[in-house]
Amino acid sequence: MAFSAIDWQKKIYLNGFAGKRPVVPTDFESLEHSARVRLSQQAYAYVSGGAGEQSTLRSNRVGFENIKIVPKMLRDVEIRNTTINLFGRSVPSPILFAPIGVLELVHPDGDLAVAKAAVNLDVPFIFSNQASVAMEHCAKVMGDKPRWFQLYWSKSRALISNFIHRAEACGCETIVVTLDTTMLGWRPMDLNLGYLPFLEGKGIAQYTSDSVFQTMLDEPDATQYAKLPLSVEAIRGAIGMARRYPGNNLVAKITSGRPLRAVRKFIDIYSNPATTWDDLQFLRGLTKLNIILKGILHPDDAVKAIQFGMDGIIVSNHGGRQVDGAIATIQALPAVIEAVRNQIPVLLDSGVRTGADVFKALALGAKAVCVGRPYVYGLAIAGQQGVEDVIHHMMTQFELTMALAGCSQISEINSTFVRTT
Repeated sequence: MAFSAIDWQKKIYLNGFAGKRPVVPTDFESLEHSARVRLSQQAYAYVSGGAGEQSTLRSNRVGFENIKIVPKMLRDVEIRNTTINLFGRSVPSPILFAPIGVLELVHPDGDLAVAKAAVNLDVPFIFSNQASVAMEHCAKVMGDKPRWFQLYWSKSRALISNFIHRAEACGCETIVVTLDTTMLGWRPMDLNLGYLPFLEGKGIAQYTSDSVFQTMLDEPDATQYAKLPLSVEAIRGAIGMARRYPGNNLVAKITSGRPLRAVRKFIDIYSNPATTWDDLQFLRGLTKLNIILKGILHPDDAVKAIQFGMDGIIVSNHGGRQVDGAIATIQALPAVIEAVRNQIPVLLDSGVRTGADVFKALALGAKAVCVGRPYVYGLAIAGQQGVEDVIHHMMTQFELTMALAGCSQISEINSTFVRTT
């Protein structure tokens, strides 16, 4: 049965009449606050924080706020259709789940809860390269529902190849290459806590479940690591690291040393600052799946993406987590759209918080948007149901905004409905 925005809105009001308010708030500020009180200090910092003084994170919101919707009246919007066609796949709304790493920080079910929510919502899920649950487990619960795979460009081409082959075997339809994280940005909220979840063995399930990576653990470390001073925290961390590593015998895992080697190997190879455009030819030769480049902000790079045979672009600044002072994605979008000239689809992420934001992005030329932090906060509040509620709220606001602006279907949304202040 197709989702009905009006029915969802009615449900909230009728539940309120019966004394039952939404568990998952319908506005972002309340949503974030509700999630924050449920999260550890480290988890909240990791999810919410941005690079440097967080100016890019703020700019993403200011950028959306500076775009105003200009509704048109007396247009028949009684019957509305929010369906889009994306790479030959019909999906019910222009919203996708962005790839978010280390979801175990906010809920024990992590990626698996999001995968199940994606099935119920019929929303494409981009599996994170830094997932807490291996892609095979998520794919198993998704049936024929749409999923993509995010790729960080590793220093190991053998590992890249195996990740792609696994993604193909899992039914992923698109590879999303994240370009803007060849190294971690300067993230004070994490740095002030001295916290990086990967050092605890969190968020590396795609690696520890990989046969090529397991073979690499028998190789010597590329980096010489100093011995950590013995402390209660270090012992606790080593035990947690071993618990997350595949296998049932905790003692055997600890004594083998493989969990620690897995973390060290991941740190050594997870990204490659030497990656260039020419490396994309290697990826293009590996797979016939669609390849999208995530992290494009400059129109020159959009042109290059087409020249190198890429199938799409995600305009993204990594949610403001990489470059402090970078351009807001919604500000970068028009120039990228102009450069692409309808040759490949352009999506957008970073800063999307509401259905009205979705409308603005589409009005400026985006084919769809990827949502990140909002669904993570929903996951923290109420697991799978929380994820579903967040997206239902957003889909409802988008449909209502679209109709109240005077559009009955996606194809009618264009730049005449917005102004930049």
